[in-house]
Amino acid sequence: MCFVHVCGNTGCGRILYAGSASSADTLSAAGVLISWLQCLGFGVKSEDMDCFRLHKNRANKDPLFLTGVAFPSEYPASPETLVKLTVYDAKDKNQESSSFLGSATFSVGDLLRAKDEQLTLSLRSSDGVCAAGTVVVSRLKMGEMEEVDVDHITTDIPSQKCPLVCESAHHSCVDRESNPLTGPVFRNPVCKVYRFQTVDSKWMFVREQMEECTLSFSIPKQLLSLYIQEDMSRVQDLRELGDLSPHWDNLRKEVMTRYGGIISSYQETLAELDKITGHSFKPSCCKAQKSLEFIPINLHTQRMRVTCPKKTDAFYDIVTVGAPAAHFQGFKCGGLQRLLSRYEAEKKSFSTAYQCIYYSPEHTAKAQEVLSTMSLLQPLITSLADQLLQAAHEHSSPGLRDALKNLSDKTEQFVHTLKDELVKSALLALHAAQPGFVSKNQKQTPVPGKHQGQGGDQNQSPVQGLPGHSPAASVTESTVVCNNVEGSQTMTGGEGGLLQPKHQDSIPHHKEYDEEEWDRVWANVAKCLNCVIAMVDKLQEEDSSKQESVPEQQLADVITSHNPGDWREQLCPLVTRLKECVMEVAEKAKRAMTFVLLQEAACSIPQGFLLQQRRDVVFSQALAALACGFVMRLYAGMQDKGFLRQLHLVGLVAQFESLLSTYSEEIGMLEDMEVGISDLQRVAFKITEAKTDELGDLQPLVCGRRDHFTVEVPLPQLVFQTLPEEIKEGKPLRVFPVLFNVGINEQQTIAERFGDISLQERINQKNFETLEAYYKSLSEKVPLECLPCFQTQTDIKELLETLGQNVVTKKRKNVEILWIAGTICRRLNGIRFTSCKSAKDRTSMSVTLEQCALLRDEHQLSKDFFVRALDCMRREGCRIENVQKNIKCRKYAFNMLQLMAFPKCYRPPEGTYGKVDS
Repeated sequence: MCFVHVCGNTGCGRILYAGSASSADTLSAAGVLISWLQCLGFGVKSEDMDCFRLHKNRANKDPLFLTGVAFPSEYPASPETLVKLTVYDAKDKNQESSSFLGSATFSVGDLLRAKDEQLTLSLRSSDGVCAAGTVVVSRLKMGEMEEVDVDHITTDIPSQKCPLVCESAHHSCVDRESNPLTGPVFRNPVCKVYRFQTVDSKWMFVREQMEECTLSFSIPKQLLSLYIQEDMSRVQDLRELGDLSPHWDNLRKEVMTRYGGIISSYQETLAELDKITGHSFKPSCCKAQKSLEFIPINLHTQRMRVTCPKKTDAFYDIVTVGAPAAHFQGFKCGGLQRLLSRYEAEKKSFSTAYQCIYYSPEHTAKAQEVLSTMSLLQPLITSLADQLLQAAHEHSSPGLRDALKNLSDKTEQFVHTLKDELVKSALLALHAAQPGFVSKNQKQTPVPGKHQGQGGDQNQSPVQGLPGHSPAASVTESTVVCNNVEGSQTMTGGEGGLLQPKHQDSIPHHKEYDEEEWDRVWANVAKCLNCVIAMVDKLQEEDSSKQESVPEQQLADVITSHNPGDWREQLCPLVTRLKECVMEVAEKAKRAMTFVLLQEAACSIPQGFLLQQRRDVVFSQALAALACGFVMRLYAGMQDKGFLRQLHLVGLVAQFESLLSTYSEEIGMLEDMEVGISDLQRVAFKITEAKTDELGDLQPLVCGRRDHFTVEVPLPQLVFQTLPEEIKEGKPLRVFPVLFNVGINEQQTIAERFGDISLQERINQKNFETLEAYYKSLSEKVPLECLPCFQTQTDIKELLETLGQNVVTKKRKNVEILWIAGTICRRLNGIRFTSCKSAKDRTSMSVTLEQCALLRDEHQLSKDFFVRALDCMRREGCRIENVQKNIKCRKYAFNMLQLMAFPKCYRPPEGTYGKVDS
């Protein structure tokens, strides 16, 4: 990339005003308009590149212009390419008025051939006659050292273009749309390039690039489809439970109706999202829009690339996104963390009212896990059994051994899953919920009042003591009362009191339940597998003994004459029996776990379903951000063997920085965000080989259920082949999400002085422990040489100790927690995220501060330049462009009173903030 340095100082020449003898000292403002001309066939293509306005700093010095020119990829620069410079005087910046001074034209070849690659050009007036002064154009390479008087470069004048900005052209960014590794995910880049002075008076170039991510919409749309599919499957499972007593049947119908409402709502939302085309991000002004509630707010990636003399280029990535929260549903009653805690406390009383067994969140999660495992393992075992028969048909001993090993592993995993006591107790509860069931206790003492008197104890979960005691008796007692009760009788009466159910005196029939039946059923699977293993061993032993007893010259004849169907015929009955047992067990387990979830759902009406919808919304936003960050980090580390080793051996830490306050609505957002980030632990990534190198085949895909999702990231074939074998084989790649929050605005001041910040303290302490555990695991499995090198030599262990001390220290607005956590994340090859309510204002202050801190600590940014560089990035950098994209206004949404409460380093420069709708 080539930058053009245009100077109009006294050493290079003079710029005259309107053809008169006035010097540049009389100009109130000056600017350069750069155009390029390219010969195309028989015509000439001309297009304005950009307009750069630079204001004078002092009356006794002429202005210095440093502007960037990059030629579009479809018209690459050549020696014949012509560049036109137009110099003008901008008297009134607010009215964007300007006076033409003069212009000059040169070719790229002229510049390349010139001595020291500098051209002195005479400016001509519009009639081409009068001389308007001279300018000097020089070619400047990235990383070149220039001795330029610092006084020429200033940011002292508010609201004026920062002279430290070299480039602000969208089309000067890297052409990522045609890059197969980035095109399908990142788009619409915005670029800024600066040059800052180092401590040794050299110059570094800093390139800031911000992009949207297509995953903002594609991930939520895929999740919605999976939610719909899962809930429809749940409804079908409820239908297949068979006949239930009237009480349970009415509950089932109500639960199915609730699921139907969620499915219908999600289908409508998905249809609305399918209508949206061409958008890659949701602006902050749409945060509470119903049709976009699953879409993350203002999701962008930002990369800062630094080029210094005699040093290797370095880059630093960050993902910015609005706090994952249910803005449409609001925060009147708090966020997910508070709502879920209250809901779990109330669910026990709901279970008594609905006469259900209370299942803890752990047991509900276990039921979902068993269902998920069954759905995966049953078809897999069937497929492996068929492979075993195929190997037997081909009389292939190696094939037989391999197929048997895989079949044994998966079947043993299947049996191990079913040994859980929850399955056994749920089967008994389901049997007790069928029409006409009576327990042994009821037969022995048929006194209706007895069961009513025991209701309080009976409704406690029989699985709470698992596996310490047998749940059979308590399940029977707690469910028998429901079987002969009409659903209409279970209702509230008076002032919220529950009407006691009435028992039918006549019982049509009863069934004895054999509590040992389940143990025999799943044990049969293991027995069938053992029979298959024994038969395979027998066949291979017989085959081996036959080959040893036959003379060598007759061996070929024996192999040729051997009937290949012998092995298959002997194995087929045993394999068929194994598949039948697996199917029978899977069906029973599926019905039992479905009944557990039915009871949990019945106790959840209606609050549980509303919370599930809220959780789906928050998780969708969080997953879209995580997938974006993972893909960005993966692309950046493809050539780093240490990073790839860390990726498959341990996984990556994903560090979310939040600037939300713990006051008013934002405390609800933080409660939502805490649960959403925590739920990301249920996500794994898998790298796959793309079918083709077409951009459409490189789009990440999501699969799974609510209890576990997998994001598949396709890579082009050539790139995929360079990965470690463990990753190519499809090993799940883990991510460890951590969240640190420190509020910095005026609402946090109120919370710290008069409110409660315990939520923030608990979040920081909990996630510090997670981060510490991750580092311990990483240091045990991966050599620390695999981690990136930084100029600051502070040991990660020391940083963790400092972070731990700050987490427990009672200090107002202790932003050092965020700084240290971010540093540790980068040192651990992690993924960095920064959030506030809309990822627009406070986030911009944080991102720019972090970038300048990196320039200072890692690239020797001059201390005299730190504040000026920070102000420059905030005034002219990518973050103010982000504000413009969101609210169509180039002002941060702060007022003076708010900023008085901000830590000083988070305050924007004067003239860049004001009251705006955000």
